[in-house]
Amino acid sequence: MSEKPWRDVIAVDDLEKDWVTRVEVGRTTIAVYDTPTGIYASLALCSHAGADLCDGYFDNHVIECPLHQGAFDVRDGKPIAAPATRAIRGLEVRVRHGKVQVRI
Repeated sequence: MSEKPWRDVIAVDDLEKDWVTRVEVGRTTIAVYDTPTGIYASLALCSHAGADLCDGYFDNHVIECPLHQGAFDVRDGKPIAAPATRAIRGLEVRVRHGKVQVRI
């Protein structure tokens, strides 16, 4: 089985500094997080009720869902505040030639 290819999703310069940026890749919405320790990405859907995480509050490494205030650590997707109990789906990320790339 072959690995999924890397896809350019946004220029690093176009990211919201220290915030979450919504990026559409085909019919998939992803959240790209600019954190103090690097860039992370996940599917934009909350694992609790399907809300768009890009509309949530973001601080440091934590994204808070705008619907029920469940929170997740964007570095590993793990839930850190109720009512969230399942991890969000993180994506593999790298930066090449000024572009954020992910595998979807």
